[in-house]
Amino acid sequence: MKIALYARVSTNRQMQSQSIEQQLERLREAAAKQPEWELTDEHIYRDDGYTGAKLNRPGLDRLRDAASMAAFELVLVTAPDRLARKYVHQVLLIEELHNLGCDIQFLERPMKDDDPHDQLLLQIRGAVAEYERNLIAERMRRGRQAKLQAGTLLPWTRAPYGYILDPERPRDPSRVQTDPVKANMVRQIFAWYTDPEIPVSLHWVAKQLTEQQIPTPRGGKRWNPSTIRGILRSPTYIGTAYSGRTRPVPARQRKSALLPVGRGESVQPTPSEEWIAVSVPAIIDQETFDAAQARLDQNKQMARRNNKSYNYLLRGLISCGQCRLSSTGRTQGKYHYYICRGRSDVLRAAKGDRCTARYVPSRALDELVWQDLCRIVANPDLITHELERAQAGEWLPQALQAKRNTVRQALASLERQQERLLEVYLAEIIMRDEFERKRQELARTQNGLQQQLRQLEHKAKKQIETLALANNIQEFCQRIQPTLDNLNFEQRRQLVELLIDRVIVDDENVEIRYVIPTSPNGENTRFCHLRTDYLNFHALKVNLQCNFRGHVGNHPQGLAIAFLPYANDIHKHFALVVNIPINFWLTIWSN
Repeated sequence: MKIALYARVSTNRQMQSQSIEQQLERLREAAAKQPEWELTDEHIYRDDGYTGAKLNRPGLDRLRDAASMAAFELVLVTAPDRLARKYVHQVLLIEELHNLGCDIQFLERPMKDDDPHDQLLLQIRGAVAEYERNLIAERMRRGRQAKLQAGTLLPWTRAPYGYILDPERPRDPSRVQTDPVKANMVRQIFAWYTDPEIPVSLHWVAKQLTEQQIPTPRGGKRWNPSTIRGILRSPTYIGTAYSGRTRPVPARQRKSALLPVGRGESVQPTPSEEWIAVSVPAIIDQETFDAAQARLDQNKQMARRNNKSYNYLLRGLISCGQCRLSSTGRTQGKYHYYICRGRSDVLRAAKGDRCTARYVPSRALDELVWQDLCRIVANPDLITHELERAQAGEWLPQALQAKRNTVRQALASLERQQERLLEVYLAEIIMRDEFERKRQELARTQNGLQQQLRQLEHKAKKQIETLALANNIQEFCQRIQPTLDNLNFEQRRQLVELLIDRVIVDDENVEIRYVIPTSPNGENTRFCHLRTDYLNFHALKVNLQCNFRGHVGNHPQGLAIAFLPYANDIHKHFALVVNIPINFWLTIWSN
């Protein structure tokens, strides 16, 4: 019988102390005592320095893949906590291996699958292992915090640029040293940026370092402005390293309105009174550091995103249809454009991912979108019609009524079948087992039909709500329509921010995503402040697959409508997407 061995240790310290070799030695000795067991080196799986609280381990993944190919019939492990620290993970792995025809055995306490006492003991040991892990983690956290407060532990696991850690005691603050070459580069960065005679920027400093072929902190060739900003903002270089300046939080921001926020975590700053200071060697003086902070704050105020000298009606609302990133307004001489961020990003260009979308003349696009907005507002019947279709779903009202009647008739038929079944059982024509089986089948069918009926009743209720929403939309459009021709730029901008969620431009189409308030409360809050669909990419994909399409107006591409998720039921918006062919808006552009 072919077998496999699995061993694991959590920390690098355990790995260096050869505890995993001790596990493997015990497992080999146990395998040698069984002549019928056959062990090869390729079936020895180990995870050095991986926590048992997660299943994402390379050695364990290779073991599970091999078990799925029936490479062995038994897995030998020293103890259940070496397999996993969580009881749920233990049960999952054991059940998965058993379903693949592979048994698992623990040296410390061999167990039988059919013995309830062994199963109980496995559950108890799994719960104890999980409790022990949480207890150890809490003790380590409290111990680290006490050492940080005493100033005997560094808050880093990786030295900042310009510093060297002691190989034997890398977390000891008293043994931190400065790297002569990198420390001089830090001083040069601060000197460049704080030079009062040269108005430099972060991009300029990054360009200088890249051209001089200075390696980045991670050994790369191209410096990023965000890396320069991190160096200039770090108080470590004036002799104080802080712990607890940030804390992890779920990601809430996105780089693009068309892309999900992602599955990772973001960071949030903590109050300064919660920081823990640790002294380290200083590289620059306090005066130079303060000058750098003042220059950073000044440049932030003068950044292009805060420059509103030129009027862009769709500022912050444009996205690129190719790379899905946002577009920014830029003026070159007497020409004004919306430019995709993917074109101007230096790092994307260095990686060969530079977007090829062309510059979009801002005035032509602003005029196109404003004309289309006026057309939509001037025809509230169009919005009402599409609202009714969106509320009704895939059925016409007659079909909805017929479906509801069919379900009600099926439920009535099931009730009659249950009565007849009971009569047959009382007449002793069928046995109790047969009666129970058929009764349960009828009950399951009845539950399914009742659920369908509830859904249909909910659809029918929405038909009634549509009238009130349509009246609100009609009233809103009639109220703002007479003022459209007399609005100044600021008033147009406010209306565009309220009614347009996104304008997507590519080489073939301009897509305008309108959001129409369906109640007076919806006029007080922009839709982008309510929507949270991008936090769940799966829900967004399902929602976009539920769009309805039709042919309306002068747009051959038609309209797409959907109710996008919103954060508050009080503020309701109706989402309306208009696709305009590129040749249509290019005509306006050329004119």
